[in-house]
Amino acid sequence: MPHYAGGSVRPHAARPGQWSPEEMKEELLDAVLPEERRLRIAAQLRRDTRVRVEDLAARYGVSGETIRRDLQVLEERGILRRVYGGAVAQETRGWEPGADERAIARLDPKRAIAAAVAALVEPGETLVFDLGTTVAETARALPATFSGRALCVALPTAAELAGREGVEVHLAGGQVRRDDLSCVGPGSEKFFERFFADRAFIAASGVHLKAGVTSDRLEEIPVRQAILAQAQAVYVLADGAKLGRVAVGRVCPLSAVTAIVTDSGADPEAVRALEQSGTRVIVAPTGSELD
Repeated sequence: MPHYAGGSVRPHAARPGQWSPEEMKEELLDAVLPEERRLRIAAQLRRDTRVRVEDLAARYGVSGETIRRDLQVLEERGILRRVYGGAVAQETRGWEPGADERAIARLDPKRAIAAAVAALVEPGETLVFDLGTTVAETARALPATFSGRALCVALPTAAELAGREGVEVHLAGGQVRRDDLSCVGPGSEKFFERFFADRAFIAASGVHLKAGVTSDRLEEIPVRQAILAQAQAVYVLADGAKLGRVAVGRVCPLSAVTAIVTDSGADPEAVRALEQSGTRVIVAPTGSELD
């Protein structure tokens, strides 16, 4: 297999001290409810193209001022444009596809998950993109106005973001797998020691209450564990079929991640069991769920 040496320009300096999973979750706790509300507002915009402050305030049981702050945050992320009384969808590649593409996106759990996760991203953040098709969709779903750093495990994801102005892209390097052009091996693992990331998006073959996050391919596990050690917030992207499944190799316990992001096709009992165990689960709204 070919190897890539990797490398980076202006590495993101690591913050002093160690971040425990408990400290990470405590810092993010206050933002859980606003972020859940914002991702649903973003999803509604992709369906309806326009929202009203008054309607959103009534729907979510908050004040109009709170909704206006939500819209301001989403506008800063490039997701919408505020207008008198509400907001309209921003005409960007990531958030306003054509009618046919919108229909496909509603039927595709991976795109629904990607859209929900992209709504969480703040401008200027350093993001880690693991390998996997759902993670690649997340990179595509980022608002066209996003600027920041992207640390990528897969060459296709790096190529997707490298063409965007304002995005500083770094590729992990190491051994390149021929089937998906992802970087694995000691070189990739070592790469992440030089960075501290605000958010990381990782894939999983299985998410289980007791077994935790698991993977079918053992060579991917050390790379994901290296990412976990360097990211303040870690989101596991797993469609509904992955919940309750146990793959051969364990990546980490559920306590090590910030949230599981799945689609509305996930078994409600599986979602409920994870939540009752203390695991945050974000269910990406799709189709009729938004009605």
